[in-house]
Amino acid sequence: MNAPLDIDALAAASLQDSRLTVPGMRCAGCISKIERGLAKLDGVEAARVNFSAKRVAVRHEAKLDIQDLVDAIADIGFEAQPVAENPMGRDDREARLLLRSLAVAGFGMMNIMLLSVSVWSGAGGVTRDLFHWLSAIIALPVIAYAGRPFFASAAMALRHRRTNMDVPISIGVLLATALSLYETIASGEHAYFDSAVMLLFFLLAGRALDATMRNRTRAGIGALLSRMGKSALVLEDGGSQRTLAAEDLEAGMVMLVAAGEALAADGIIEEGATTLDNAMLTGESAPQAAHTGDMVYAGAINLGNPVRVRVTAAASDTALAEIARLMDEAGQSRSHYVRIADRASRLYAPAVHSLALLAFAGWMIAGAGWHQSLVIAIAVLIITCPCAMGLAVPAAQVVASGALARRGLLVKDGSALERLAEVDVAVFDKTGTLTLGEPLPELGHLSPRQASVALALARTSRHPLSRGIAKTLEARGVAAAALDNITEESGRGVTGLFEGTHVALARPDAAGTKIATGLRIGDEVTDIVFTDPVRADASQALADLSGAGVESSILSGDREGPVGALAAELGLEWKAGLHPDDKLAHLEQLKAAGHRPLMVGDGINDGPALAAAHASIAPGSASDVSQQAADAVFLGGDLKPVALAVKVARRTMVIVRQNFAFAIIYNIFAVPLALAGMVTPLIAAVAMSLSSLVVVGNSLRLARAAR
Repeated sequence: MNAPLDIDALAAASLQDSRLTVPGMRCAGCISKIERGLAKLDGVEAARVNFSAKRVAVRHEAKLDIQDLVDAIADIGFEAQPVAENPMGRDDREARLLLRSLAVAGFGMMNIMLLSVSVWSGAGGVTRDLFHWLSAIIALPVIAYAGRPFFASAAMALRHRRTNMDVPISIGVLLATALSLYETIASGEHAYFDSAVMLLFFLLAGRALDATMRNRTRAGIGALLSRMGKSALVLEDGGSQRTLAAEDLEAGMVMLVAAGEALAADGIIEEGATTLDNAMLTGESAPQAAHTGDMVYAGAINLGNPVRVRVTAAASDTALAEIARLMDEAGQSRSHYVRIADRASRLYAPAVHSLALLAFAGWMIAGAGWHQSLVIAIAVLIITCPCAMGLAVPAAQVVASGALARRGLLVKDGSALERLAEVDVAVFDKTGTLTLGEPLPELGHLSPRQASVALALARTSRHPLSRGIAKTLEARGVAAAALDNITEESGRGVTGLFEGTHVALARPDAAGTKIATGLRIGDEVTDIVFTDPVRADASQALADLSGAGVESSILSGDREGPVGALAAELGLEWKAGLHPDDKLAHLEQLKAAGHRPLMVGDGINDGPALAAAHASIAPGSASDVSQQAADAVFLGGDLKPVALAVKVARRTMVIVRQNFAFAIIYNIFAVPLALAGMVTPLIAAVAMSLSSLVVVGNSLRLARAAR
């Protein structure tokens, strides 16, 4: 008898996942429009927008292809494109366009403002007309080029009978430009090219910063996947060998992994024994022995002997790819975080342009005529230009970031300062974060003969501890002994003969917070102890955090002995032996309990936790992945910049609130004057510029906050 047909299973099997990039998304309203619009499309089961990456993931039936989804998003009013083959990579096109537009707008603004000074100073007649024409010659191409990101977005929205925040911006810029051109042709007294270009410059600055930061976040995931081996030598059934790209590997294949090679897939060792650097998964500072039957993972580096590995998972199914997915999903949890300036601008811009329209209509009804009514409306637009509002956050962020940079902490994302100001708990990785991550051998007790033998043995090994011994002894000018029959057994050590006597560097073993290896010469065994020094100011930095109301703890993938000993020394709570998903789960528990955690870590295994934390910091010695995933990076051997970052971030948010308060008070007084026709566009431009200068001046006080 035939088994009953499982309709649900067949339907699920026919579903596909597609990803598209939608660069035109600007606010939370865009998210709901796209998700709701796609959900109505026949054959779409679910659609989810990742606003931080400007992408949408669609689960749909096979009858729909990627072009159907692109067309559906276009009908909603957004331009969409299929994501490139590497979904974790970065796309710099938007950022490059914005930066080029910003540079052009900045060039135009400076030159037009220089010409405007003479007009403001009282130049008249032919001289004034000449300066107006020169301003027009500069402004028209600048506005046409630099305004493209706003004009294109507004045009697409209007074509689909909807609005977005770029519509009022475009109207304001074009209206000010048109009136300025009219005044120039008619030899009028005032032109307002400077205001139009200045508005574009400040708006582009915010968008360029946003695009650049989003690409840096995506680059962290790409850096992680780059650690995976690009190809592997595969053993065929007949004994022949061929090289395959990592994406072409399949479960069941046998890889031949040479010494020094990074694994291209997950698998089980079928033959051989070696030592692996698994730091990207475990955070363990010491390499780990791996023998026949052990599970090994893509991205691990073979430090010892060649081994045969049977593939169990390849490409997107590897543990390393799973960490990348965790980072991507953790980053999505931030997508609902809307910056203060963006929240204000979504309400502010439409309200201001509506007010300008009402001013024009009101004065027309009052009999003022179209020219005077338009001039008053332009004055309202200029005097309420959101420059001061737009500068309230980035001006403070730039000054604070510069002050922190001078103290050894580089802030990658301006919005990170806002999150840093809110943290109430701190979670530290151990190796390379609280410690320097560089095990140093203590060799002062070795005799010249022992040092000579130790150097000869250490030089022949790729083990990090052996390299540390060799580097230290070579720096002291020790000469290596002549050895015979040198062999290295993975996970056990290096052996040889010295003047007929058996000598060896034994396998390392944990010794509390230390790592020890034994130098054997005949029956004589001498311990060589390695220490991973704690950062000199770790205790003071942790005390500073505690004084700021931020309690700290340790989450480490290292062993319980070293972690527990360090935690006791620093007086911290701790957890050891954690995998990336364990750290991520702990952070989610903290957030569910109402905390806003700061994560400080350096290993690739810390990547998901750094991305998931409310704010994150990595040391300058960290992996590329961790540095890309973190919000900030501290340089040098001191930990104090971490505590300083929290202090400066909190001061920054005080300044930001002051800036917003000034911008609001400014508009409360300025708008009624402009509506009453008591402010000319020239005075409006000066007032608007002064409001921006006040915000910048207030922000400059942060330069002293990091002292």
